Amino acid sequence: MIRRFRLTEFQLLIVPSLMTVVGLLTIFLASTQDLNWDWRDIWISLAFMAAVFAMTIWFSITGFRGDQVIFPVVVALSGLGLLVLQRLAPILDQQSGYAGMAERQLIYLAAGLVLLLGMITFVKRLNWLRRYKYTWALLGLALMVFTMIFGVEINGARLWLNVGPFTIQSSEIVKVIFVVFLAGYLADNHELLVSSYRIGRISLPPIPYLMPLVIMWAVAMLIVVAQNDLGTGLLFFGIFLAMLYLASGKLVYVVSGLLAFAGGAYVAYQNVSHFQTRVSNWLDPWADPYNMGYQHAQSEYALASGEVFGSGLAQGHPYLIPLVHTDFVFSAVGEELGLLGTFVVLLLFMLLVFRGFYIALRAKDLFGRYLAAGLTSVLAIQTLIIIGGTLRLIPLTGITLPFISAGGSSLLTNFIIVGLLMRISDPKLAG
Repeated sequence: MIRRFRLTEFQLLIVPSLMTVVGLLTIFLASTQDLNWDWRDIWISLAFMAAVFAMTIWFSITGFRGDQVIFPVVVALSGLGLLVLQRLAPILDQQSGYAGMAERQLIYLAAGLVLLLGMITFVKRLNWLRRYKYTWALLGLALMVFTMIFGVEINGARLWLNVGPFTIQSSEIVKVIFVVFLAGYLADNHELLVSSYRIGRISLPPIPYLMPLVIMWAVAMLIVVAQNDLGTGLLFFGIFLAMLYLASGKLVYVVSGLLAFAGGAYVAYQNVSHFQTRVSNWLDPWADPYNMGYQHAQSEYALASGEVFGSGLAQGHPYLIPLVHTDFVFSAVGEELGLLGTFVVLLLFMLLVFRGFYIALRAKDLFGRYLAAGLTSVLAIQTLIIIGGTLRLIPLTGITLPFISAGGSSLLTNFIIVGLLMRISDPKLAG
């Protein structure tokens, strides 16, 4: 028996669900030029539609009273990602290493929905996350070190672990652990961080409580240098500064942290050739458009050719961009859906971030507030980094666009983030 029907969520799911059906049918018709089709041609989108509506009905049956906007937004972004990968699959499957990409993404998407459903159904309290925050931190650090030693290096960065037939990007798991630790630490030490003493015109907290800032800076630099990955280091440090500012309200933390990170990044740039190449491509990809700058050059051609309304699904040539399914999926959207399509994607991410911070403001305790704010910051900063890199506002860092880019680790982790946000938003949540 349905206790309280989630009408808003149900209504908001209609458009993204229909989008996946119409989009997949459009891709099929454009690629085959065959008007004779049956329901089997769009079974993937129909299964996706059935799954999301079954989930919202289950939320109603179980009496879940959390946020009704986040899930439809995530469904819209995930559905768009599914369409883009289904459209790219016939071409990318012919290239070495990409065979079965769309099928794997569909499996990961189904697993992500199951994870989200499980968190809403079975997780009734979050205090256990706070209680074991130091244990989580040690596990995250151990996973990072293990990846540095035994990880697989791809495109110059050592970020992946091979687990049987699957490849796991450990930093995706560690970013959630990182937020849980920071939320617990900041909630436990809130009063000390707010208090301060003065040295001249500068207000500072007690010196021992400045140590986490130094440690996080060192960890971020360790990631940058040892794993050869500027994107993950920038993401982690951005999360840290955002949460520290939210907890203390002191702008000096942000300014000093950015200066420290900039100094460390400059040292890494002077000593790591991989970073020098990234910066050179960012400043002028047209200096070597057929080799080192080829990726950026093709991306800019794709975005320019999309104009306002785009070339249409399956009518463009986004597969000419190397790694379009991960690093440059935003360019694929821009070419085939145009400026309007990219604008809609940005609006969806803005709405997702807005609801995340709204949940943080309404959380019942400090830990829930910091956890929701930190998880929302993960999605916001990661989106800014990858889209900024695609548009050449910052150097390209090679992380994924949440819910849209191909990548099982990223997709599963982001669904865990959404599950935690929705659980925090439930007014019946026990501590």
